[in-house]
Amino acid sequence: MSIACLFVVGLSTVSAQNTLEILNAELLQGAGGFERLISDVRMKHQNTLIYCDSAHFFRAENRAILYGNVRFVDQEDPVTTTSRYAEYDGATKVAKLRTNVVFKNQSTSLYTDFLDYNRVTGVANYFNKGKVVDSVNVLTSKEGTYETTLEKITFSRMVELVNPDYTLRTNFLIYYTIPKTSETVGITNIIAKGGERLNAQKGSYYDTENKIFRFYDGEVETETSRVYAETLFYDEKKKYYEGRVNVSVYNKEREIEVFGEEGKYWEDRKYSIVVGNALVRKYFEKDTMYMSADTLISQDSDKAEEKQLLAFHNVNFVKSTMSGKSDSLAYVYSDSTIHLYRDPVIWDNKSQISADSIRFLIANEEIDKVYLTQKAFTISKDSIGNFNQMKGRKMTGYFKDQKVSRLHIQGNGESIYFDLIGDSTLRGMNKMLCANIIMFFEEGKLIKANWLVKPEGEFKPPHLIEEKDRKLEGFNWRESEKPSMETINSWRMPKKREKNPFNFFDGPDIVIQPPSDEEIQKLLEEKTKSTDN
Repeated sequence: MSIACLFVVGLSTVSAQNTLEILNAELLQGAGGFERLISDVRMKHQNTLIYCDSAHFFRAENRAILYGNVRFVDQEDPVTTTSRYAEYDGATKVAKLRTNVVFKNQSTSLYTDFLDYNRVTGVANYFNKGKVVDSVNVLTSKEGTYETTLEKITFSRMVELVNPDYTLRTNFLIYYTIPKTSETVGITNIIAKGGERLNAQKGSYYDTENKIFRFYDGEVETETSRVYAETLFYDEKKKYYEGRVNVSVYNKEREIEVFGEEGKYWEDRKYSIVVGNALVRKYFEKDTMYMSADTLISQDSDKAEEKQLLAFHNVNFVKSTMSGKSDSLAYVYSDSTIHLYRDPVIWDNKSQISADSIRFLIANEEIDKVYLTQKAFTISKDSIGNFNQMKGRKMTGYFKDQKVSRLHIQGNGESIYFDLIGDSTLRGMNKMLCANIIMFFEEGKLIKANWLVKPEGEFKPPHLIEEKDRKLEGFNWRESEKPSMETINSWRMPKKREKNPFNFFDGPDIVIQPPSDEEIQKLLEEKTKSTDN
């Protein structure tokens, strides 16, 4: 050991407990409170060993400036740091590390060029860009605070979290290194490896190891669907979504959007349930069909016969001039039919259709046929307030341009038809019994009726028509129950959302830095020279 080294070691023996100690240096220069340590410098402060190529030691101030291959090694906790330059204050236990800084705490490493580390609090702050790497994630930001005692890192400004499955961007993120979870505040955007987009307007929670997400004012969009809720939960491993408050689920392939207060969706089963003033919008090219219910269940499948939409209790629907209600409904995709059960009623302009069950077929995005089974009853109101009626065991309705054009009754048919002169004068009333009856309509008005297979009936002039003759048994005009768009909107008005909200991925990834003052001065000088020449 050199004479200088022996002198250094001797000095260290008289150091106080909180004083920086010099353990080794190949050369020592200076005195009177300032010492320059050169080559293979080793110092100690309490439980921390300090290494560097050279140092300026201000003994009276109990601080040091460290140069080249700087390294701090804590003997009692796992934190180590390296850098090209550092300033260390033994009184405050604050290390200011600069250039190629690497801050390691067990399996977590922080890389930056500007880091301040307080050994008392265990808090490290970086500014002007930093990167954190652990076994799962890489996180970068403009600024950050690492609280080692809490295993907590707070990132701010242009934050990005990257792992093999997702890339997340936001402006404020808290990351816990032990459970590897992140919490964000404000706008948060995620793109998955498969192209799915996960967005939150009011922050999120992300368990990066277990692949569990919670989004506030959040949306998940895939190639085939878009799911939104004010609080949206997603478990990737279980392929399970759960949304609360203002839920919406849009199926891009079926062009169906479902709204409700709470919703659950099992991605692998393609099964969803939405409750709480549920609403369906089925988008057609020309118009939209609206349907409301207490509960909606959707089953999608690769097999056409297994695809269906079920609605339970308080079902109401509106499409163009047609509307209806029932206790429950089933929409079967394989044959494009809608089934209504338990006291179903359909209205089309001035006509009303009811039966024990009703099924109607959709073709070319329009209602094509309607089938009524058991206690089929149709009523249409004419221009002077009379009710033309037909009833029977079964009934088939045919539509043209989304209006009833023809009705065919089969089995135990009965009818009452009021014969008008023009639209204002009653000629009389026909009451008929017939197994088969066909009625023809234009613009919702009855224009002709054919009674087939030995009809029985009578015609009464106006002065012979009694009130009891005007209605068939089972007559029930229920126009007051007819749902309208006002009915639908009062049931649920979907939350209006911004069409194109800000997204961190929409901007360019390359940031163009403005020129420095030195660069500007150089450009001005070059411009001046070229002008002079």
